[in-house]
Amino acid sequence: MSSLSALETYRGVWLAAMIVALSAAFATGVMIQETRQRREVARTLTGGDPSKAPPIFRRYGCTGCHTIPGIAGADGKVAAPLTNMRERVYIAGVVDNSGDNLVRWIVSPQAFTPNTAMPTTGITEQEARDLAAYLYAR
Repeated sequence: MSSLSALETYRGVWLAAMIVALSAAFATGVMIQETRQRREVARTLTGGDPSKAPPIFRRYGCTGCHTIPGIAGADGKVAAPLTNMRERVYIAGVVDNSGDNLVRWIVSPQAFTPNTAMPTTGITEQEARDLAAYLYAR
């Protein structure tokens, strides 16, 4: 079999492989762009930096109570999972979901609900902004 006839024989396979590779590259580019956009929106809503959040979650023990997407070991079952925060209507079922409200809730949950099980942790406002940005970026 000559190389020309081999090329003709496998043309469909090569074409299909190229289409799959290009589709995968395009989909990856779209996902990267969507992630960047979510992070920028989260920064705008909260004034925080989502990249600073993982060690803050660990330092204050959030991971012991909450399941937090993207945080290794954050599989707590005591409190609500912190998933899809940007899609929720309310925070903790008591206050409208906004960047400022989420920051205030993280800093001082008893200000909203005196009997909440969530403790006042000593998280600073800027740390809360970073945590809120992370949660909205996910």
